[in-house]
Amino acid sequence: MSVVCGGECILCLGCSRWAWKRCTHVGSDDSETWPSATPDEFEPVPRLCRLILAVYKTDLRNPQSPPDGGYRVNPDWVLKHADYEQTQGRSPPYLIYADHERKEIVMAIRGLNLVKDSDYKVLLDNRLGMQMFDGGYVHHGMLKSAVWLLNEESETLKRVWEETGREYELIIGGHSLGSGVAALMAVVLVNHRDKLGGIPRNKIRCYALAPARCMSLNLAVKYADDIHSIVLQDDFLPRTATPLEDIFKSIFCLLLDSLPCLIFLVCLRDTFIPEGRKLKDPRRLYAPGRMYHIVERKFCRCGRFPPEVRTAIPVDGRFEHIVLSCNATSDHGIIWIERESEKALGIMRENKSETITVPPKIQKLERLQTIEKEHKDALQKAVSLNIPHAVPADGEPIEIEETETVAAGTDNGGVKRTNWDDLVEKLFKRSDSGKLLLNKESHTP
Repeated sequence: MSVVCGGECILCLGCSRWAWKRCTHVGSDDSETWPSATPDEFEPVPRLCRLILAVYKTDLRNPQSPPDGGYRVNPDWVLKHADYEQTQGRSPPYLIYADHERKEIVMAIRGLNLVKDSDYKVLLDNRLGMQMFDGGYVHHGMLKSAVWLLNEESETLKRVWEETGREYELIIGGHSLGSGVAALMAVVLVNHRDKLGGIPRNKIRCYALAPARCMSLNLAVKYADDIHSIVLQDDFLPRTATPLEDIFKSIFCLLLDSLPCLIFLVCLRDTFIPEGRKLKDPRRLYAPGRMYHIVERKFCRCGRFPPEVRTAIPVDGRFEHIVLSCNATSDHGIIWIERESEKALGIMRENKSETITVPPKIQKLERLQTIEKEHKDALQKAVSLNIPHAVPADGEPIEIEETETVAAGTDNGGVKRTNWDDLVEKLFKRSDSGKLLLNKESHTP
């Protein structure tokens, strides 16, 4: 009898400890040990937030309800503003903008529209382990959307980059659903830079705001020098490892039937999966690239504090736990990300002006060296943790060589256009059962 009572006490203590850790876990805990970001590397984030907000407006010359300070967009520099009618539901609406002041070509992609069925089709077009790409798994629907965008706009991007003297940087930004599309678009472009006029890899950057989990861990670490994910405090989406299809089914169940939902049980199951098992599952998707975490609230403290930005390339513990917070959904909003990132950037600039002791150019060079070292360390840690398909730090990036030009048709001038669907298909071979498998022969050793 005493043995049974002792076991019950141990079980109660264990459950109480788990419940306490889960209930007291706040968003700032995920980045507690990360170093602070610098204003130079974080500077593009508020600008991209405003550009993504501009996608929501049909008339940028006379916008309604603009953010504080306006969109700061020159309407004459907008090259294309595509809405749902133009995208035909194959991707979220987007905007292409040539920033001649900063020498940037920007493609901004908006987030999920809760009243558009087409966005749900893209988001839910995925099954566990459905789509392989570049030695890892990616979100199938978002990859299809990214490839469609490249089919539509790669010639425009190539033409503008060549017309501007091949000096401009190509920046792809997206929010929520658009962040996953932007990240996978950047991955495809990095591997096929010759199809965009031979643009250097260091001129391609992606900023994923409130990022969706869209690629396996080895790819998320591998492309950390090209993709930057920005997370505001308790945002639920970067932490949602549960299949999104289950989450939306559960939400609809709650709204329509007012019955207990499966979401609690599914999240509870994910919570108890051992960390080692998560890392060794190559099909598990993660938020992409280097992480920037905007922290503005603390445990048992009321109100918002001056935001600070922490950055790292985490391998294990990469936003694995959903935060039980009333701000988990509001922190996902692009409006709040824009406001807090603008505040954080202003604070970083003030602190830098007060403490600067060396010329800015030297500081920037030192930071670039630090970022490069952090990326190598993250790659090496991924290998040490036996993460499937992890690339070693001294390994060369995988480049895909094409033996022939794939043409989908010609434009008015008779110039062949790259068909990105066929180009991606060249990466795969089809098994006897009809499943697409990675074609390793298409990669250089």
